[in-house]
Amino acid sequence: MNYTILVTGSAYGRQNASTALLFCQSLVKTDHVLHSIFFYGDGVSNANKMIKPATDEFNLIAGWQKLHKKYKVKLYVCSSAAFRRGVIEDEQKINMRIKQGNLALFFEMTGLLELANSIKVCDRIIQF
Repeated sequence: MNYTILVTGSAYGRQNASTALLFCQSLVKTDHVLHSIFFYGDGVSNANKMIKPATDEFNLIAGWQKLHKKYKVKLYVCSSAAFRRGVIEDEQKINMRIKQGNLALFFEMTGLLELANSIKVCDRIIQF
């Protein structure tokens, strides 16, 4: 079975994102396919490389990146939601007159069309 995961919970302060990561880590170890993870709403904070948790806390952004590196899971970020919450990619920095974007490595800005395509090819979508 193919899955798409929709993460709408922020990286910290709520349980949604960390539960989603645990679910995804378990899912990739099964016979099921994790097609993509789509970050929407406050979930886009999971792609903000400027978030630095305390040294004794789990680094959720690094957890997503590790999942991508090991299993090649696509990490899509809704660009509209990201712009509203101050998450921008390096390609947008010129238009906004800032020196560097804060989109974390391996995350990809996209739109709701990509979410629709993911839903179309998957059997299940689960929202956290």
